[in-house]
Amino acid sequence: MTARILTTRMLLDGLGIGESPRWHDGRLWFCNWGTNQIVAVDMDGKSEIMLENAAASPHSIDWLPDGRLLIVPRRAVGEQRLLRQEADGSLTPHGELDDLPKGFNEITVDGRGNIYVNGADFEFLVFIRRAMADMAAGDQTPLHLRPDFVPGFIALITPDGKARQVATDIAFANGMVVTPDNRTLVISESFTGTLTAFDIDDDGSLSNRRVFAEGIAPDGICMDAEGAIWTSQNPDQCVRVAEGGEILDRVELDRSPFACMLGGPEGRTLFIMAAVWNPQDPFGGRTGRVLTVDAPAPHVGWP
Repeated sequence: MTARILTTRMLLDGLGIGESPRWHDGRLWFCNWGTNQIVAVDMDGKSEIMLENAAASPHSIDWLPDGRLLIVPRRAVGEQRLLRQEADGSLTPHGELDDLPKGFNEITVDGRGNIYVNGADFEFLVFIRRAMADMAAGDQTPLHLRPDFVPGFIALITPDGKARQVATDIAFANGMVVTPDNRTLVISESFTGTLTAFDIDDDGSLSNRRVFAEGIAPDGICMDAEGAIWTSQNPDQCVRVAEGGEILDRVELDRSPFACMLGGPEGRTLFIMAAVWNPQDPFGGRTGRVLTVDAPAPHVGWP
């Protein structure tokens, strides 16, 4: 089957790097990296800054079932933080995290109120700049096999705030989705080009690790009602991939897709966060855009 080519429309321009898109309360919310902002935009392209906080510097977001916002901040080396925004707008630490590794990246809250966070305890930009220099000098060692790579993890924070690791040895943990029955979690392992699936046990633990799809370049992801996942592919495409790896639909871009999310009034709008990727100065430009695509199937699951 030949993948269909879908076309994009511009919704919003002039961003830093848009990340962690979430359809919430009738708008697309996302972190605008490089500006310390959380932004919400409606279907007409009208945007509003929902939070601007240099100390928090929002990296990824999701919501608790009671509507309170959770924020994973960008971190200095050694920091370990998950913040919760209260009704008065104040930010407070969330969860008992002392026993977890440092370096959170992505967050997903499932339908039972369980929080899954992932990450790895190393400085990504330092690592990737060093790897690029080595590659230019002829060293083609895969990123996940380099001696300075630190494997990632997935951690669970239960509704009572208790936290524990539930998966290890993740080859750079990125976006995650949980299926609508709360029984499967799929994570992007960006450095091996794999979407990896786990069964979710009754207590929130993960088991039965397996490949959902491989041979792609997954980052931020979302799932549709046909069980397919939207994700990035190569440096300038966003694809809809079925379990097993068949590419069903393809969107061609002029810059890198960092994350995507289904939303809109009927859940059939794909929002793509795209920007020019420059690891030497990742937040120095304003090349970020929110693009929209008419999707063939609506959103399901979490986020």
